Amino acid sequence: MNIFRILGDVSHLLAIIILLVKIVKSKSCAGISGKSQILFALVFTTRYLDLFTNFISVYNTVMKVIFLICAYVTVHMIYVKFRKTFDSENDSFRLEFLLVPVTGLSFLENHSFTPLEILWTFSIYLESVAILPQLFMISKTGEAETITTHYLFFLGLYRALYIANWVWRYHTENFYDQIAVVSGVVQTIFYCDFFYLYVTKVLKGKKLSLPMPV
Repeated sequence: MNIFRILGDVSHLLAIIILLVKIVKSKSCAGISGKSQILFALVFTTRYLDLFTNFISVYNTVMKVIFLICAYVTVHMIYVKFRKTFDSENDSFRLEFLLVPVTGLSFLENHSFTPLEILWTFSIYLESVAILPQLFMISKTGEAETITTHYLFFLGLYRALYIANWVWRYHTENFYDQIAVVSGVVQTIFYCDFFYLYVTKVLKGKKLSLPMPV
């Protein structure tokens, strides 16, 4: 454990809380990609199967359980409780474009060819692209609510802090996980353009808007 990982976990948790509070307070999931939330639920499910086989620490176990619960509560709110507010027309990213290559890559490039390891690798690769349906949805609608941009900012910050965590671990422990690092870098790259818009628009009180696709 180090400060970068702790801050990364806090940022990740804060992003999820922001999203849940937004949905509950507004009683609406407008502007939220249900497909991205399904992918995140799948990420946590396949990554945290070791809850039943490997105890690391109380902190680790509690965080895993919280992320799992929050992921499925979010999916339930989008597709069941507030389904009438869900914008399915604009949440149209085809998930097979992500799931098929990610599944194939997890079989080809992993640390060991065992079920749990392949599923863990699958979760790492999938997390790096799970936000794409949300970003695609924003590009289709041309704008995003301020609270949604806060959610995306802290989600991106979590990944950036985890890169710092890997750098720290490499220098202090001589530990390097190529799969996690490369996937984290790819995921952070997806957020770069959003970070720029967040700083130049949202933090100045302006609404985040994008050019509408032709």
